[in-house]
Amino acid sequence: MSFLLLEASNIVKYFSDRKIIDFKTFRIYSGDRIGVVGSNGSGKTTFLNLLSGELLPDSGTINHHCGISYIQQFGAGQGEVDERQWKEFGVANQLETAKMSGGEQTRIKIAKAFSSENLLILADEPTSNLDLNGVELFCQKLSQVESFILISHDRSILDRLCNKIVEVKDGAIRIYEGGYGFYKEQSELEEQQKWAEYEQYSHEKQRLRESVSERQSKEKSMRKAPKRMGNSEARLHKGKTSEKKKKLDSAASRIKGRMEQLEVKEKPRKTEKISLDFSLTHPPENKIVIRTESLSFSYGDRIIFDRASFEIPNGTKTAICGENGIGKTTLLSLIAQGQNDIYTVPKAKIGYFYQGFENIDFDKTVLQNVMSESVQNEATARTILARLLMKRDDVYKPAGILSGGERIKLSFAKLFVSDANILMLDEPTNYLDMPSIEVLQNMICEYEGTVIFVSHDREFVDSVANRMILIQNRKLVTVDGGKLI
Repeated sequence: MSFLLLEASNIVKYFSDRKIIDFKTFRIYSGDRIGVVGSNGSGKTTFLNLLSGELLPDSGTINHHCGISYIQQFGAGQGEVDERQWKEFGVANQLETAKMSGGEQTRIKIAKAFSSENLLILADEPTSNLDLNGVELFCQKLSQVESFILISHDRSILDRLCNKIVEVKDGAIRIYEGGYGFYKEQSELEEQQKWAEYEQYSHEKQRLRESVSERQSKEKSMRKAPKRMGNSEARLHKGKTSEKKKKLDSAASRIKGRMEQLEVKEKPRKTEKISLDFSLTHPPENKIVIRTESLSFSYGDRIIFDRASFEIPNGTKTAICGENGIGKTTLLSLIAQGQNDIYTVPKAKIGYFYQGFENIDFDKTVLQNVMSESVQNEATARTILARLLMKRDDVYKPAGILSGGERIKLSFAKLFVSDANILMLDEPTNYLDMPSIEVLQNMICEYEGTVIFVSHDREFVDSVANRMILIQNRKLVTVDGGKLI
């Protein structure tokens, strides 16, 4: 028999004057394994922050009937870690290391959550920065938990682990009894129904308009009595014409009334597709833009690279692959910093996407951030933001209130309006919703410059990369083609 773990009632939350969340009731029972989906900025993280108690609602109540562990997007996590969890997540030997990778930091947060005896786990994009082994370990551990609520952009994880889906959209929540596949099928049917209703509404409205126009045209075309008519004939003609006009006016009025009574159906939104102009990137003409024949690097006594070599051909899309903590982010940083052992051609201009959003000024708006380093005009910047699904009033949001996914989009917009001709991307799909990943994937494939990136998203790597550099035994091994095995 299931029992109540959490209950939320009449919840409303604003950020400034923008309503983020507004729902009547939400309950979690033992045995509920809930996946949370929604577009970037829809309020998914706010939803979990409210449920966890990290954030207080502006109105409404949330009652916890059990202990809760929360794996957050940002922050170090809470609680202690038992020795077994340290060993399982492979971070026991890294605790004293000053320079920890994003994947190692994520493993520690997860280990803390699983070390508690709390009955309910909340997790917000917990697999971000994890390598494939780390993702599999997390899924195995979470599958042993009876009750949880999980935000993830990874469809395979939601399909594998969840028995309910909560969609956060326009501040409201909607619960689907079933896994992600069922939710996707139902949401697609609902979208088709919306289009069918809109098309029916548009067709009927147009038909009624044409009927009104037809009657108005008939009324205007009615001739006055000819001058040769006698007075009595003219009066008779005028009376008949007046009667016909009244009937036409009456019919037109009835039709207009029917138009006003039609239930208005808004046109469903389509994802905007815009072709970007990369002509201003001016890529160098060299065949090889970055190379090294003997790269060595250490953190204290910990050797990361030992006389490693690699080269980056111009215009290629290269994925850097390897386990957490093996040196992927370090390699990107060394290239960007101009490490002495790494040669970069003089005309190369590197644009670096950081895991920690170091290039964002959180006191400025989205548009101010983008324009601060732009070589493009504002119209072009807005076009790029729209392509990244940040439209209309989104561009005036303060960067400090953006969701993780929106911060990712802002970081990319800053890169695409800059004069960079080599993009270096560290886990670019973290925190992005599925439509946004597809958009970013297409934009990077279209990019005329050189791209070097780190990602543990298998489908993203397979779709974007045309070559790979594997980090193995402190060496760099180049593989043609971009398929992860």
